[in-house]
Amino acid sequence: MADILTRPGEQPPTRAGAAATPTAPAPAPRWRRPARRRGGGTDSAARRAVDWTLIALLAGLTVLALISPALAPYDPVQPVGVPKLPPFAEGHLLGTDQIGRDTLSRVLIGLRTSWLLSIAVTTVGLLAGTLVGVVAGMAGGWVDSALMRSTEVFLALPSMLVAVAVAAALGPGLFNTFLAVTIVWWPYYARIVRGEVRAIVARPHVEAARMAGVGPLRVMWRHVLPGVVPTAIITASLDIGNVVMVLASLSFLGLGQPAPAPELGSDTSRGLVEILDAWWIPLVPGLVVMLLSLLSNLAGDALRNRLAHRR
Repeated sequence: MADILTRPGEQPPTRAGAAATPTAPAPAPRWRRPARRRGGGTDSAARRAVDWTLIALLAGLTVLALISPALAPYDPVQPVGVPKLPPFAEGHLLGTDQIGRDTLSRVLIGLRTSWLLSIAVTTVGLLAGTLVGVVAGMAGGWVDSALMRSTEVFLALPSMLVAVAVAAALGPGLFNTFLAVTIVWWPYYARIVRGEVRAIVARPHVEAARMAGVGPLRVMWRHVLPGVVPTAIITASLDIGNVVMVLASLSFLGLGQPAPAPELGSDTSRGLVEILDAWWIPLVPGLVVMLLSLLSNLAGDALRNRLAHRR
């Protein structure tokens, strides 16, 4: 009778002295619950689309840097028109510089130099830092102490000043700039990788492998490196924008390639005197440096999101 008198959605009355049976709340509709991945955060379709778009733009930028000599409409070091032509004048999309060289051609070749050099610095620094970090983390003891104290000596020095000093001592040149920045860039990766290795070595599966008689090289290759590589790649992808800015700064100070080689930083520096008469000469290469750094940082964040949701 109590069931008949109960309204829809109400709990039927209980007898005196009887404990009411608690009812669990109805689960939220499936369409109202955000999808969660093993990485711990929400991963919407829009987020995935934005991330993959940024990664594709970064890949496209690398392809553009590789084929830029074929895309340059003119010789980047020879005058081809009237000096200080504004953009879209006489067939020059970005105008000409103070001696009549095509700005678009110089920007394309300068983008190639800056971007590929940034990738080279990041790759070599990452490999060197990973090697030092893995050896220190796996060996421990006095080897770990010696390598980390040496790394801390480099970290204690002002990296930009050291890079400027090395580049100035070696003289202007593409290889000298590469060497100057790489010398101060590897310690960051060494410290990060070493901390990751120490955390992985303490895990049960690594201890079990060692107790089973697995050699240290096999432990490193099969159990340690697979856990280190994602962290190292994410760190490098987030750092490449900083490398772009450092290389452009050295070039701006006259420590890059000697003139008349096209380079974004040096072209910006030499064109500053024309900022009032021909604003596009220093502004265009400076904007390209900004876009390179911004896109690489955004694509690094996107790569970190994708790798985090794959774990």
